[in-house]
Amino acid sequence: MFKLKENGTNVRTEVVAGLTTFFAMAYIMFVNPAMLAQTGIPQGAVFLATLFASAAGTLVMALFANVPYAQAPGMGLNAFFTYTVCFGLGFRWQEALAMVFLCGVINVIITVTKLRKSIIKAIPLPLQHAIGGGIGVFVAYIGFKNANLLSFNTPILDPSLPAQDVPAADVVPSLANFGSWPILFAAVCLILTVVLVLLKVKGALLLGIGISTVLGIATNVVTIPENISLLGGIGQSFGDLGSVFGQAIVTGIPALFAEGSRIPLVLLTIFAFSLSDTFDTLGTFIGTGRKSGIFSDADMETMQTSKGFKTKLDKALFADSIATSVGAVFGTSNTTTYVESAAGIGAGGRTGLTSLVTAGMFLLSIVLAPIVGIIPSQATAPALIIVGIMMLSAFSEIKWSDLEEAIPAFFAGIFMALCYSISYGIAGAFLFYCIVKLLRGKAKEVHPILWGATALFLANFVVLAIL
Repeated sequence: MFKLKENGTNVRTEVVAGLTTFFAMAYIMFVNPAMLAQTGIPQGAVFLATLFASAAGTLVMALFANVPYAQAPGMGLNAFFTYTVCFGLGFRWQEALAMVFLCGVINVIITVTKLRKSIIKAIPLPLQHAIGGGIGVFVAYIGFKNANLLSFNTPILDPSLPAQDVPAADVVPSLANFGSWPILFAAVCLILTVVLVLLKVKGALLLGIGISTVLGIATNVVTIPENISLLGGIGQSFGDLGSVFGQAIVTGIPALFAEGSRIPLVLLTIFAFSLSDTFDTLGTFIGTGRKSGIFSDADMETMQTSKGFKTKLDKALFADSIATSVGAVFGTSNTTTYVESAAGIGAGGRTGLTSLVTAGMFLLSIVLAPIVGIIPSQATAPALIIVGIMMLSAFSEIKWSDLEEAIPAFFAGIFMALCYSISYGIAGAFLFYCIVKLLRGKAKEVHPILWGATALFLANFVVLAIL
């Protein structure tokens, strides 16, 4: 079914890869409910919605697309949902879910009409390599941040000024203080994982997570609750989910368009959701798919002429597009393809069996959440760092001595991590690619889609500035 031999893999490798992906992104089960609950959605409902949306989207990736990608409510998009749409603009959570649902519908339309694939086709090969390397930097940065190896301090630039007078803009990352065991523990976990990888131990990333967790328990970094109740609170959570399920359609959409004066704002907000969702996904697919060979050059070449859903990339884009609307129906913000899928790909995952295992783990987590929650972030972070290192080889395909190629590549490769956003990195790359070509008198080399996408990004920045 998954064509394991054809893809140069086996059941054991795929299972290990699926577990690696799951543990690398398991944090979303706890972070997403905590964030969205601030809008008034019952936290238990968001917890289950997160699991069901993640499992549903990932299952489509597994069974329809046969690719090793996992989906879950996106970080950044859930913050936009909570702090901008609900708190900043004053929309109720039902209305915000309705916007997410409509965003998903738009994504389905632009996928079926091949617009998404056209965007990929329009991106020059050097920029695709830069996006791949940039995803690596971004993934590694997430790993360092999750491990708490970075500390965000406010340096006192003028000794005569008290610390509280230093502008917030002067906050910069620095190396964490290794005076505490949790920070030293993170460093030990990273060294352990590096050693396992260099020794070419099978399943090194997952084994590193397991050994690190045991070490964390032994040294009291990880605290095991005295009474772990696997079924405690599940009944109440299902009751809460019942009161949230379908509210995006039943009450959210009618409320959105009840007042004509709000419609322009509603449309602009849906546009902001859709743009970020689309380019986050495209960046992940381009960055990890080309480097690993999951999406072959043939996929890239034939995606424009193929009818229906013939290639893996066709199917993966469609799977991603429907997940957002499904998640909104359950009661969570935009569901998107997770860059942490790179951890499983780095562990050897090449087919949908990897995704099937990940989806199964999300469903098991309905009752195993207390156990999954025991695994510390210091244990999973090294997997992300190692995968990020592996992906940096894409930078070797870029002519860094040629500024015409290097400037746009820098924004795709480095700016992405600095601003903690795949889509913003791509936006910067597109913008400076157009500027460079325009100044060099090569404007005709820029694909019309890139001009259009760049204009949309600029419009999006204007919208966010106004909001």
